[in-house]
Amino acid sequence: MDEYLNLGLSQVMSSAARRKPAFIPSSSAEAVLAESAGDAAFATTLAKGLVVLEAFEAGAPMLGNMELAARTGIPRPTVARLTHTLAELGYLRYDEDLAKYRLAARVLRMAHPLLSGMQFRQVARPLMQELAASVRGTVSIGLLDGTATIYVETARSGDVGPHVPDIGMPIPVVSTAMGRAAAALLPAAESALLEQQIMADDAALWSAHRDKYQAGIRQCADRGFCTCFGEYMPSIHAVAAPLFCAQSLGQFFSINCGIPAFRLQSGQLEAEIGPRIRALAVSIRALANEAEPTIEPREPNKKKTAKSGRG
Repeated sequence: MDEYLNLGLSQVMSSAARRKPAFIPSSSAEAVLAESAGDAAFATTLAKGLVVLEAFEAGAPMLGNMELAARTGIPRPTVARLTHTLAELGYLRYDEDLAKYRLAARVLRMAHPLLSGMQFRQVARPLMQELAASVRGTVSIGLLDGTATIYVETARSGDVGPHVPDIGMPIPVVSTAMGRAAAALLPAAESALLEQQIMADDAALWSAHRDKYQAGIRQCADRGFCTCFGEYMPSIHAVAAPLFCAQSLGQFFSINCGIPAFRLQSGQLEAEIGPRIRALAVSIRALANEAEPTIEPREPNKKKTAKSGRG
């Protein structure tokens, strides 16, 4: 009897040790699949099906089995069974002329329960549209999702340049104002975990943006917003403010304003647009009955120095 109890306790503890914080999932289903090879409770076939669904992107809306196999690393015969099953279930649609698949309408049903739980988006949108029209740019709300931030609401004026945000679109945390503002909501220990995940996913990207990323988080603590001068897209400058966090759900939101660089005067982003996006965040929190978040101050990285010679 004791042996069975000890075995059960061991399995529970092992499962808990593998569990990741809800706000820092692996960057993709493919990454989780690779990490969970030895997990007997892990549904590998289901994971492979999700990997196939994640392979479709805005730049690659139609993919054949060979392309999917190349993108996912899953053998082509397995991919063929998965795509057939997903098509039968309505998650993929097959184009016989091109012999390729595209995502189907049923995928949208999965997003609706998540978005419907974010009712603040509806009350926020008129205020977002007003600011977007005023500055001739875009105003968007993002949700932290691992090393990316996902757009969950957006408003824009007419011509906003090459970057046109849309709901469900991911952008990197490390190189964007929206991402940095969302990451600023994390407690310091959890923020450190996120930094480790960013570095593990793309060491070169982390090295290129680390200092500005960490400076942006400190800006949020000091000024309530952070800036980004073309680091994600050279032609777009942006500011963002932490919005609020729903910690029980692992949801951390930020709000940004992106403007084509040629429309901005020197210093305008920090002096005018930043305070306006901070004020908009305050208004949305009041309408949504959400508390003002506490942004933990972050100390700048201290480079190692030579010994002072003190005896």
